[in-house]
Amino acid sequence: MSGSQRRGTAVITGASRGIGRATARRLAAEWEIVAVARSAKDLESLRREIEDAGGDCSALELDITDASAVQRALSDIDAEVLVNNAGLGIMKPMLELGLDEWRSMVALNLDAVFYVTRALLPGMVQRGRGHVVNIGSLAGRGAFAGGSCYTATKHALVGFSESLMMEVRDSGVRVSLVMPGSVDTAFSSSTGDASWKLTASDVADAVAYTLAQPDGALVSRVELRPLRRR
Repeated sequence: MSGSQRRGTAVITGASRGIGRATARRLAAEWEIVAVARSAKDLESLRREIEDAGGDCSALELDITDASAVQRALSDIDAEVLVNNAGLGIMKPMLELGLDEWRSMVALNLDAVFYVTRALLPGMVQRGRGHVVNIGSLAGRGAFAGGSCYTATKHALVGFSESLMMEVRDSGVRVSLVMPGSVDTAFSSSTGDASWKLTASDVADAVAYTLAQPDGALVSRVELRPLRRR
């Protein structure tokens, strides 16, 4: 943690599994964790895991695509770190993509980032410190067949993150974008050998790296990929 070593609060969305869960475990040594997801059972097991290891974790069951619910649940939290991790990927050709599937990806990958950030950012700006870390994807700087909506949301997240960084950096608030490539989590539906992929812990370490910068320094973007290709 940069600057003062006092313990603050880190809010992590999509914390019940995958990258979000690994990030919660990784940050729990330095931060009080507010773990946000829709799965109460998985959140409870994460809470017990962190507390058994000596950390502090609050489990918050929440649908972050509901703007009003997000505002009610998060606006009073004094967060110094926000990790926008929750995401959805439905990979299929655009002509096979249903309207509900399109809307679901946009709602979680983009709209929810706005809702959660809008709820927590004012407190950061008022205090003159804070850090927003958005978990994007290398799909945000490229494209692939079957990813018309997913890549569109990840490209949008790049623009959102960079614009927000420019808006709040003079207020003492940092914004970082972590863009991993292939990660071995349940998010991917691929089968077969996954040993070449990044792990969720690799991405969690990258998040921790952005948070550990000294006062006056900002890592605005991290591109993380497997060392070897499939």
